[in-house]
Amino acid sequence: MPSHRLHRTETVIVGGGLAGLVTALELIDQKRRVIVLECGGPEALGGLALQAFGGMHFVDSPLQRRQGIRDSQELGLADWHSYAEFEADDLWPKKWAEHYIARCIPDAYDWLKRLGMNFIPAVQWAERGWYRPGNSVPRYHVLWGTGQHLSQALIEALRTHPCYGRVEILPRHKVVQLSRGSNGLHCCSGVAEDTGTPFTIEAEHVIVASGGITGNLEKVRENWPRGWGPAPSILLNGSQPSADGALHDAVAAMNGRVTHLDQMWNYAAGVHHPHPQFPGHGLSLVPCKSALWMDHQGRRIGPEPLVAGFDTRHLVERVSRLPRPYTWQILNGRIAARELAVSGAEHNPAIRDRRRWAFLKQLLFGNTALVRQMVLECEDFITAQSVCELALKMNLLNDDTNDVDVDVLGQEIHQYDDQIARGPRFHNDDQLRRIAQLRGWLGDRLRTSGSQKILDPAAGPLIAIRTFVVTRKTLGGIQTDLHSRVLDTGGRAIPGLYAVGEAAGFGGGGSSGKRSLEGTCLTGCILTARAAADAVISGVESDPLPLPAPRESRNLTRASA
Repeated sequence: MPSHRLHRTETVIVGGGLAGLVTALELIDQKRRVIVLECGGPEALGGLALQAFGGMHFVDSPLQRRQGIRDSQELGLADWHSYAEFEADDLWPKKWAEHYIARCIPDAYDWLKRLGMNFIPAVQWAERGWYRPGNSVPRYHVLWGTGQHLSQALIEALRTHPCYGRVEILPRHKVVQLSRGSNGLHCCSGVAEDTGTPFTIEAEHVIVASGGITGNLEKVRENWPRGWGPAPSILLNGSQPSADGALHDAVAAMNGRVTHLDQMWNYAAGVHHPHPQFPGHGLSLVPCKSALWMDHQGRRIGPEPLVAGFDTRHLVERVSRLPRPYTWQILNGRIAARELAVSGAEHNPAIRDRRRWAFLKQLLFGNTALVRQMVLECEDFITAQSVCELALKMNLLNDDTNDVDVDVLGQEIHQYDDQIARGPRFHNDDQLRRIAQLRGWLGDRLRTSGSQKILDPAAGPLIAIRTFVVTRKTLGGIQTDLHSRVLDTGGRAIPGLYAVGEAAGFGGGGSSGKRSLEGTCLTGCILTARAAADAVISGVESDPLPLPAPRESRNLTRASA
């Protein structure tokens, strides 16, 4: 049997994702000794951020001001509270929401600029709200280079740091237990999975940066939002299997408080990954606004049609209540070229690789390459030259169920097209009204078709996309105070134990409440990580001291812009 290995350090960080990397960088900047434990291989450093599109939520940013967007912290916080629907006793989630709004520019936006990051010079308008106000103004800032470039820049900043010798990164080390030793030190115990060697690390400080629970579909089902009924029988995994919630259980075993795990940020338009890395691996589509969203029988979901861009949680709730675990989006080639997008770095190479001309060409002429790729590679995409052929293929894809009636499908499409044919003055369809609103902002107009009939012969072929709910992020988690210290069930800080990023519900165990205003997750990782590092550096333990403003990192290595 392999011998047991014992390590000692000042701080151990469990998880090498974005929050873990930021924490490590901040700590070695102050010459602290750090061990980072990553359950994946070296290529997994960066975690889910490595695959992310790179959208970030900022309030009253310099980029907003340059585009004439009048924003303020007061408006940003009002929108946040409206969307979150906090409960009366959500003390720490509310405090973290306030902290986010107050500090997102100096502690994240400016910090990223010092790291060498830039943003696409067009702020997007996500999550406008359906029944309740969401973002009153555009706030979604997209990193030029996606989350992959950010992750790589952080890894490079660590490796070229003058104090890099003070950090040890141990890949394929899975932590299974947290405990407190008789000597007062925290212990992380687990197994080095490549050798099978058990290990224990003793440290003054343990920072949990292990992600959420949405990679564990069993836990997702256990924590499915109350009142929605059971989770769909088929869920796709848009997270990572390592986001299994095991560290949430380990913290709970130490009397740490874990809250709001039913608050998740999943998506309603997932498809099977053409090249899956694990069973059930899914991709999240950015749903085409001009597509018709149908149930399993080819009937348009209503009475209010489903339209993306307003309330993601509302879409997931409505889709999850349907009798079958999948829906259909019906569109044509012209709509797909203008509107189809897949969230993440992998399917946005022009942005990921920072190829300006390719990105500009895509904006002007559409992304036909992506459409072609998904039609050829993804099992959930169907093309046809007629409604009859489309219905036949839709039924064949679902084991020849004959659920889709060609006459019903054709009637639904014709009714929509007839509305468009009457002209904008006579549009009495809520989807068309929503599309007109979206096109009022340039960032959306460039990615939204005009009044486009589905059955236009010149816009073919017809496309049907079978979509499923796909998991992504956990908005709840380990409850923390504004120093990112883990709180016990009595509300007291557990000395030396911290949680950051998604593990902490991006601060306080649920700072976004029921809904994210979109783009809050990457920023939340940075804010919670910097708060934890500053608390460790400042010697904050169990006393409820005021939160100091995080110091500027002096040794950030600028990545090429």
